[in-house]
Amino acid sequence: MSLYHLAIHRNFLHYSYANRIASAPVGNSQIWPLYAIKCLSHQSSGTKIFPNEVKVGDEDLNQIIAPTENASKCIHEIIDACIDKICRLGHLAAAAHLLKSLCNEKVFKSSEAYDMVLLAASERGDTPLLCEVFKVALLSCKSLSSASYMSFARAFTKTNDSKLLECVKEIIEITSQKCIVINRIIFAFSERREIDKAFQIFNQMKCLSCTPDLYTYNIILDMVGRAGRVDEILHIFVSMKEEGIAPDIVSYNTLINSLRKVGRLDISVIYFREMVAMGIEPDLLTYTALIESYGRFGNLEEALTLLKEMKLNNIRPSSYIYRSLIRNSMTMKKVELATDLLNEMKLSKSELARPEDFKRRKM
Repeated sequence: MSLYHLAIHRNFLHYSYANRIASAPVGNSQIWPLYAIKCLSHQSSGTKIFPNEVKVGDEDLNQIIAPTENASKCIHEIIDACIDKICRLGHLAAAAHLLKSLCNEKVFKSSEAYDMVLLAASERGDTPLLCEVFKVALLSCKSLSSASYMSFARAFTKTNDSKLLECVKEIIEITSQKCIVINRIIFAFSERREIDKAFQIFNQMKCLSCTPDLYTYNIILDMVGRAGRVDEILHIFVSMKEEGIAPDIVSYNTLINSLRKVGRLDISVIYFREMVAMGIEPDLLTYTALIESYGRFGNLEEALTLLKEMKLNNIRPSSYIYRSLIRNSMTMKKVELATDLLNEMKLSKSELARPEDFKRRKM
């Protein structure tokens, strides 16, 4: 059946929305989104999930169908266009039902359509609908985008913890990648600086049949470190080792850099030595934190020793390291040293580490 034929059959749709979705034709996948949209236009007011939603009438339906009847786009592009228009009309329940129906019929989607609905539900604060769409998305997509997880975190920002944990539990029950999904949810809350929400999920992980792994702890360490909670980050670092999880370079760098921010060079050095003893080689981030810390405390000799060491280890210094050393040299009235460092930085400009060398790939 073509899209044109679908339009002709409009007047023959007399059943309830739920029944029509269940019995919709599946021979040609390209008519599925438009079939579902037409069904939605015939909903009675009693079947609406949200009383304030905009009704999809015939005029709106024509606007949705018209651009696609003669199109040669693939099914995914058609679905994305339909979902976008339904969301713009404010009919999120319709979009959610359409995505669920497509999933049930094994018409799997990439994450774009889910991103749109999850974002709209998040902006509306509709956590029940968002939770349902999120579960369908996990079943339908190989991997959800970061945008979907950020929409999830945004939606639950102002809800109580019980609703959040209930939704997370429902999500975990339907996915085989429990820890990956939980880690990404925790990461999203961390990115939004929702520390308490992230901790609520972290503390319930074992109850959700998912033991925190190295990645989980690295997310928590980074989150707490950025918040300046020194005592907590030290406690978490000790806890992860007690759980039998060996810290990696990311763990140590996060800890050392967090300690640098609050001026705890003494503790930073202890963990730096522990890291080296564990056979973990320092990288650009490690050296940057320690050189800056030593320089700030006036120990330029140790800072310069680390600069020399990193060069011997073929780790390129950055302009940030040089500027830090120059600034601290000037503070200590060591003008000649500052001048030498400035000249060295200029001569090695093309070989310096770039800003992207400091960045780590996010989820």
